[in-house]
Amino acid sequence: MTQFWFAASTEEFPPSQMLEQAKAADAAGFEALGSSDHFTPWFPGGQGGAAWAFLPALSQHTDKPLFTSVTPILHHYHPAVVAQYFMNLQELHAGDVILGVGSAEAISEVPLGLDWPEPAEMLERFDKGLEAITRLWAGEEVTMDGGWFRLDKAKLYTVADRPPRMIVSAFGPQAAAIAGKHGHGLWTLGDPGSAPEVIEAYTKACDEHGKEVGDVVLQAGFHLGEPEAAVIKATKKWKTTQFPEYYLEGHHDLDAMAAEAEERMSDEEFAHEGFLVGSDPDEHVRRIQEMAGIEGATVVCLQGIGDHDPLTSIRRYGEEVLPRLRGEREGRFAREGARTGS
Repeated sequence: MTQFWFAASTEEFPPSQMLEQAKAADAAGFEALGSSDHFTPWFPGGQGGAAWAFLPALSQHTDKPLFTSVTPILHHYHPAVVAQYFMNLQELHAGDVILGVGSAEAISEVPLGLDWPEPAEMLERFDKGLEAITRLWAGEEVTMDGGWFRLDKAKLYTVADRPPRMIVSAFGPQAAAIAGKHGHGLWTLGDPGSAPEVIEAYTKACDEHGKEVGDVVLQAGFHLGEPEAAVIKATKKWKTTQFPEYYLEGHHDLDAMAAEAEERMSDEEFAHEGFLVGSDPDEHVRRIQEMAGIEGATVVCLQGIGDHDPLTSIRRYGEEVLPRLRGEREGRFAREGARTGS
């Protein structure tokens, strides 16, 4: 059965609000809880909530799996620091910890004074960074020159009873091959047009490296609310996430990106063909079913977006969307109310 995970948005909300949303998502019945991991938002006027501050706070409120979607392992996080942090989070947390990891975007790297590499160099850096994390989690003492980082007899001195899982983000076949080489799963956009090719490349790489195919996570943003015009107005700033070049190329001027995205994509396209935005739960169910029906998909990660009463959006998912996706006859809250007589 497909799992449904909830991600809070570091790009739009401070950690205090992210925590309240995650607690609501826990009550709504999402199977895993986490957040994006961005230094810079996708749009002007956004937030820069720190995932690494939010996750330990969340761990005190739930035993469900925690994750990032996704942590950049290319520039501003040294791979050994990522390995250390998530191993410690696993030791702290009663449930599983999942490092969603990607090759970053220029918007979160260039502001830190870092050059944006060409695609071939980016993939090479990504490969080496994931190798380092994998070896450190395996308990090795690691000496290696990764080109953009070095390790000299590095090892992790605090280890959990079990290591975290690493699910690797990929938007194309080359990155998907790296996911199959190093990861315990694949993370990609929930686009029925592009996801099958990426999933095929990932499963082929798993076979080549003698690894089992792990979870395949498809991601999309969501907001279910009333009135629809207000919901779209509150979420349309996320249009910049709909263009692959903003993930892969050196774009980092938020004002220019927002203006270009507004010209290239209508509100209707964004809400009803891009992310899951609107007032009709039937449409949300139908479109998520389409994503979940993509061959190989095991998880749909739904990222909460839009500051137009986000807690009600999450609650409505628990009552009107998730039960139908799971084929249940009534929502979780209705069942709990019946048991308690409330």
